[in-house]
Amino acid sequence: MGFPQHIILLLLVSSSLSLGLGVSEPLVGGGSLEESSGSSSSSSTTGRGVSHPWNRIEGKVIAPMEKKTNDWLINTQIFVNGGEHIGLLKEDGSFVVEGLPAGSFVIEVFHPLFQYESARVDITSKGKLRARKVNYIQPALVTHLPYPLRLNPTGPYKYFIPREQWRVTDVLFSPMVLMMVLPLVLILILPKMMSDPETRKEMEAMQMPKYEMPEMSEVLANWFGGGSGSSEDKKKAIKGKKNN
Repeated sequence: MGFPQHIILLLLVSSSLSLGLGVSEPLVGGGSLEESSGSSSSSSTTGRGVSHPWNRIEGKVIAPMEKKTNDWLINTQIFVNGGEHIGLLKEDGSFVVEGLPAGSFVIEVFHPLFQYESARVDITSKGKLRARKVNYIQPALVTHLPYPLRLNPTGPYKYFIPREQWRVTDVLFSPMVLMMVLPLVLILILPKMMSDPETRKEMEAMQMPKYEMPEMSEVLANWFGGGSGSSEDKKKAIKGKKNN
């Protein structure tokens, strides 16, 4: 008797499945499943072996006396390097910023109403910390700060310039008032000064000597006449004018 066809098909499928379990199927990127599992296990072990030394910066922000409320705590933030890392304050004003690698970090306190002093914290590869003041004008000038940090407010922000108030000195020293007052003072004081004989002598001595200016007729005669006349003729002409 011959076997039915469906039984033969079942036998063929079962045999192919049994053979396929013993063979490692190739992957898309090349290699077998066993190799990929081995590589993933090795990479996981290497990843565990490499450790990144993350550090933390601690400090405390001193609140202004008039703003020591819960709103002040909510509105105050700690910025590290301009916002690369952000920290918040606790109830007592302290803060902790974690997950920092080795390097130099600028710690700034941001509040919408009050300005705070900033600090720079240097973290070595061994995890040692050193705090100093931020000095952009003279970076070589190092001023150490105690650690953990203690950041104090320097004063409120001035968003608006106060309007100038009216003062009497502004009116007295204005240019228009000076132009009106100084001539009056000179008119009142100079006559009194000139009445004093000693002062008058001093004023006469200070005056510049008067130089005799030539007459215009002589100048024109010299220009158009070419200056041919002798000096004696000129002297005679001058004497004649004086006699007339």
